[in-house]
Amino acid sequence: MSAHPEFSVTGRVACVTGGSSGLGQAMAAALADAGAWVVTVSRGQAEWVDGTRSVSVQADVSELDHLPALATAVAEPFGPPDILINAAGINTRQKADDVTSDGWQKTIDLNLSAPFFLAQALAPAMKEKGWGRIVNIASLQSSRAFPGGIAYGATKGGISQLTRAMAEAWSPHGINANALAPGFFPTALTGPVFSDPELSARHAAQTCIGRNGTMDDIVGPALFLCSEASAYVTGQVLHVDGGFTAK
Repeated sequence: MSAHPEFSVTGRVACVTGGSSGLGQAMAAALADAGAWVVTVSRGQAEWVDGTRSVSVQADVSELDHLPALATAVAEPFGPPDILINAAGINTRQKADDVTSDGWQKTIDLNLSAPFFLAQALAPAMKEKGWGRIVNIASLQSSRAFPGGIAYGATKGGISQLTRAMAEAWSPHGINANALAPGFFPTALTGPVFSDPELSARHAAQTCIGRNGTMDDIVGPALFLCSEASAYVTGQVLHVDGGFTAK
């Protein structure tokens, strides 16, 4: 059986924020393994990059005034990105009564504002090519409330609508925008969940599949949304949650 070329990302240039760890790293590494040129963006050095097909740019994407310069920097190694994955994020886990204006603003800047303004800065080059893929990271909290998640949930609800608005604005130019909404995966953001075996088991039991996610589970959906295979898919939020939201 021959491979389906529409799933290929060979020769594409991808920019992945939050690419030094967690889901961002898993998706960035998968793109590189699948033949894409990958630039990761994170505050720390991405240790897994090889310096040839993948490079690391150190930056804080929540510094919104610096994003135009960052867009130029990520285009230097391999050319303007065809693919943008906005995986950088923060969850302060402050209860509603304890939310501070500083924590709220930091969450908004990193989780919601940065994905838009970085995409806005990279969109002109995608328009020139007539092809682009933007993948945002939504969440179970895009549609459900969790304790201590009011700021995070507000941004992830916003990501769902931002994704639809990006599709309306840019898909006529060949730029498809979609979002992945992961369930519970073992990352830095979900450390408090997985450090509590009872809580982790409860979340696993809530899924239809009966387990929490592994890094391998995010790879296929990400490659699909980054390739030609998703040519007629835009403005959508794909839950990768083992059926958590189905129950």
